[in-house]
Amino acid sequence: MEWESPSVVLAARPWGSGDAVVSLLAQDQGLWRGLVKGGAGRAQASTWQPGNLVAARWTARLSDQLGNLGGELVHHAAAVVMDDPLAIDILASACALAETALVEREPEPELFAGLARLMVELPAGAPVLAGLVRFELALLSRLGFGLDLSACVLSGSNSGLAYVSPRTGRAVTAAAAGDWADRLLVLPRFVLDDGEGDPAGWRDGLRLSGHFLARDLFGQTNRGLPPARERLVRRVEAMLDHPT
Repeated sequence: MEWESPSVVLAARPWGSGDAVVSLLAQDQGLWRGLVKGGAGRAQASTWQPGNLVAARWTARLSDQLGNLGGELVHHAAAVVMDDPLAIDILASACALAETALVEREPEPELFAGLARLMVELPAGAPVLAGLVRFELALLSRLGFGLDLSACVLSGSNSGLAYVSPRTGRAVTAAAAGDWADRLLVLPRFVLDDGEGDPAGWRDGLRLSGHFLARDLFGQTNRGLPPARERLVRRVEAMLDHPT
């Protein structure tokens, strides 16, 4: 059994003497794990850093085995952002979510494309946060927990959408929200218009997707959100508390 596919490295954990078990999101194969001989050694460790895009090759005698991974580096996302703490947190959060949320060996071409785009765009800085929120919402949708942002659940209007019900995941207009607005989740404009957003919008977007990730996805298995995502949220909130 074997395959070759463009892939995003999600995690690499030492195994034995100098080897590594690598998790990646492959374009055609989805979440996959394999043993990289020498993957934790000096010659290869930089290739298998989370966030990197690689041309991966997997081989095994039987399809249900861990198998062996190899590959060539295509884009060194981890090295590009090594001096940018925010970009590092975005990278770590996105990779951790993909590794912990997805079902192994289920093809996810659209999620692969979204994650790969995010890794390439990391040098753009804070505006990449809008892309991360969209990736998280796409992840929710793919796993059966998508939000309904097409029209207001109360009025039926598709204009002036400003909030989301934390219970149903359906949109609400500012007019229809009325005195209940403080009990709803803010719906950032960039989620609807594919814009870049701003610090307040990124915070609200992370709160929006985070609520449903924690309740519907990780809550199903009594797990919390990955620590990397919690660190990112704290960093974004600090951007508002201490603007530069």
